[in-house]
Amino acid sequence: MTSNRPERAAARTTVIMQATLALAQEIGYARLSIEAVAARAGAGKHTIYRRWPSKGLLFLDSLLSLNEPVLDYPDTGDVLADLREQIYAAVDLLASPPWGPLYRALIGEAQHDPAVAAALNDRFIRPQTDKTIARLKTAQDQGQVSPDLDLDLVMAILSGPLYFGLLITQESMTHDYIDRVLDALFTGMSPRH
Repeated sequence: MTSNRPERAAARTTVIMQATLALAQEIGYARLSIEAVAARAGAGKHTIYRRWPSKGLLFLDSLLSLNEPVLDYPDTGDVLADLREQIYAAVDLLASPPWGPLYRALIGEAQHDPAVAAALNDRFIRPQTDKTIARLKTAQDQGQVSPDLDLDLVMAILSGPLYFGLLITQESMTHDYIDRVLDALFTGMSPRH
């Protein structure tokens, strides 16, 4: 009988996270509440609070539970082509419902809740950053980019336009815009002969 307990807990968790995402899409994150999620999921508030100490952490887990494409880097031997492909995938993901609008809401919540900010960084932003830096380091080792390039700075420069467009101007990011950013950046990243 106890062997079913983990399966029931996992199923309950899935139902709660699906209810969270559905409500966030219907009424927006600002109006989302644990009470509304509990009612939609058919769960008690205490069940939810035992697993998630805040609405923001529940929302983070729910969003990251979506089985969206993994933003991994290819390694074709051409770092510019690989960056372009990965950033296109990120731009396309952020432009698509439900991920894009929900991710913007999560970023907003992270500005007010240090626990959400830390968890978002640990579980999504830092892993993506590490993948980018690893791909750039490989390119550096292969002589495709300058050996003295500050890879953390390059990551910040690559991320900046995406987050600026996503959060500040709320303009759609296009593949053409990404091409222009990468072309401008690679002018300065190329090895000097």
